[in-house]
Amino acid sequence: MRFQILDIIFNPPHPVTGDVVAPAERLNRVVEMAVLAEQLGIDSYSVGERHAGDVLSSSPTVVLGAIAQATERILLSTGVTVLSVLDPVRVAEDLCTVDQLSRGRLEIVIGKGNEVLQYPLFGLDIGKQYDYLTENYELLRRLLREEHVDWSGEYRAALADVTTLPRPFDGPFRIWHGSATSARAVDLAAKWGDPIVTANALQPRENYKVLIDRYREHYAAHGHDPAKAYVGSGSGGLFLADTTEKAIEEYRPIYEGAVRQADKRKHDPGAVGKTTSFRTIEEAVERGPALVGSPDRVAEKILDYHECFGHVLQSVSVNHVLDFERQKDTLRRFAEEVVPLVRAELPPTTLWSESDTERARGFTADSPVGSR
Repeated sequence: MRFQILDIIFNPPHPVTGDVVAPAERLNRVVEMAVLAEQLGIDSYSVGERHAGDVLSSSPTVVLGAIAQATERILLSTGVTVLSVLDPVRVAEDLCTVDQLSRGRLEIVIGKGNEVLQYPLFGLDIGKQYDYLTENYELLRRLLREEHVDWSGEYRAALADVTTLPRPFDGPFRIWHGSATSARAVDLAAKWGDPIVTANALQPRENYKVLIDRYREHYAAHGHDPAKAYVGSGSGGLFLADTTEKAIEEYRPIYEGAVRQADKRKHDPGAVGKTTSFRTIEEAVERGPALVGSPDRVAEKILDYHECFGHVLQSVSVNHVLDFERQKDTLRRFAEEVVPLVRAELPPTTLWSESDTERARGFTADSPVGSR
């Protein structure tokens, strides 16, 4: 199992106190947490992207550039690059710049995003979000792999003899596909032989498993090597304490306050994957994806999800509203107490190993935490 920390850089008021962290402080904490993650031997650090709401990740490549300069080993990623609303030419330019700054430590996750307000913001039709995603992805693939590209499509101006600069550091970096609610995302990944990351954040696991199973079936049907059908999984948030009971009681006001904040968005009740299916902390811990509990219980839950999903990458998020020292302590405990327990129970994965020929080539050092 490989491990990743994801920060979407949410920055709403604290759901209990109403306090807000200053944007400069919040952004600098992202970089500091990435440095700590590298020191602890976490494999990857991922920065999200959103363009609406109380979120500071509208320019993830800038943040990743800062992290690239502050770190040496850790693999960098996005979660997700909202490719449906972006120009693939600019995406290639920005992300290849990060790839060069990090000396080949970049892989990305693409998707249509989970924020409906992004589409009117960019003057786009949300009803065409997967059409945009497909066209933009297929152009991005070519721009990363080819020079002197001639291209025409439906949603942007045609290109003639285009070579984006800078080029990738050491060949095109790997693209993962974010999967949450639609078969179209996993079908696109399967067609091109790319890996997926299931959100595993707001819905029952069965909803995500249906898409994972479909992905593997279609991946093989397209003639790709099933051994390379890598699956990553997100989580509903990480919070650790000495006992699960203590973790639940400490995290209760934060979790249930965040649910009340989300309710104020008044999403369409029929919009799957926009709000949590788990209204209380007990539901989130017992039946949902929240990683809240003792280190032993959290490790057990990751292994339980692995039995269901067969994933080889676990992505976790430390809640940003915690006191910053508590955030860092949570990350340390996760790396030192949870990760070794999980890895001791699972066989080695080829993901990001020497045999993984499509890995980010700048990622060379194995994690000192636990075994594979």
